[in-house]
Amino acid sequence: MSDEVYHRLAHVLDTLPNGFPSTKSGIEIMLLKKIFEPDEAELFCDMRMTFETAAEVSKRTGRPLDGLEARLESMGKKGQLFGIELGGAKYFKMLPWAFGIYEFQLGRMDREFAEMSERYGGKFGRQFFRHKPQLMQTLPVEETITVQQEALPFEKVSSLIEHNQSFLVNECICKKGRALLGEPCDRPLEVCLAMAPVPGIFDKAPHGRVITRQEAYELLKMTEEQGLVHLTNNVQHGQIFICNCCKCCCGVLRSINEMGIPARDAINSHYYAVIDPEECVSCGLCADERCQVNAVEQGEDSYLIARERCIGCGLCIGTCPTGAVRLVRKGPEERVLPPVTESDWFEERGRARGVDFSTYK
Repeated sequence: MSDEVYHRLAHVLDTLPNGFPSTKSGIEIMLLKKIFEPDEAELFCDMRMTFETAAEVSKRTGRPLDGLEARLESMGKKGQLFGIELGGAKYFKMLPWAFGIYEFQLGRMDREFAEMSERYGGKFGRQFFRHKPQLMQTLPVEETITVQQEALPFEKVSSLIEHNQSFLVNECICKKGRALLGEPCDRPLEVCLAMAPVPGIFDKAPHGRVITRQEAYELLKMTEEQGLVHLTNNVQHGQIFICNCCKCCCGVLRSINEMGIPARDAINSHYYAVIDPEECVSCGLCADERCQVNAVEQGEDSYLIARERCIGCGLCIGTCPTGAVRLVRKGPEERVLPPVTESDWFEERGRARGVDFSTYK
């Protein structure tokens, strides 16, 4: 079977703002062959990044309408496209590799897929974290933001939860993959939260468990207790997920810890932690159990925060026995506002990478 359609698909994905770099080994083509049948790869290349009905896809591409919606639905269930149903109509759009196709492969994740993803991760990460805006921003543990520091809505977990009406919790694909590779995480697996402003939007989701708003709050509280970092879309409006991440599995945090990617390039953060040396009793709890990016270092008389590594998550604060740690808002000279919407993010990222993705808008 010719691989031409998969190379075309890889080119399309690399033309999107998120990127999908090629490798000498061709591991990216192997991944696509694992996920897509040839006809699915062909259809994906005809899609756009904006929602369309099957009838609109048919009219634009010349594809026969008969059976097209069923094919698009099938691809949506396989995590190859993003599909939603609103007002009785079904809409579909293409997905980038990450955040997108990869994260929606929970049903396909096996040892082979985990091994291939791990092999590709280094190449993908080196390109991905070379450009801004960053994919994700930190959501600090809300109780660690003092009343003197007025947080903007996109910085607050509670604001995101209150502005959405549907919630779905899923297993973390990163944790699932690492476990298949013999590196299981000792923290909970079911920690990825999807959100939407429309009621009932997740009722037919192929994976995951629909939960209430109150259960979403309880999930996030549990993950804070487990020492997991809240990360969400790096935009001001329209966040659709809150990932709860650990240093041993999360691709973003591993890029900092294992690949040496500067924290400021991997994650957009609006705060940083500070330790008062007069109050610190050098118990080491913050360094040993809470910090997921190794930003806490042993000083001569107390522990210290390495500013260049801190992502402002606030996990080190709540468990400090003497209250020696606090969260500080970054000054205007180093704080970067996220793009307003996902579309703005795509535009900024596309310019930064120098790619023309107008064909797929």
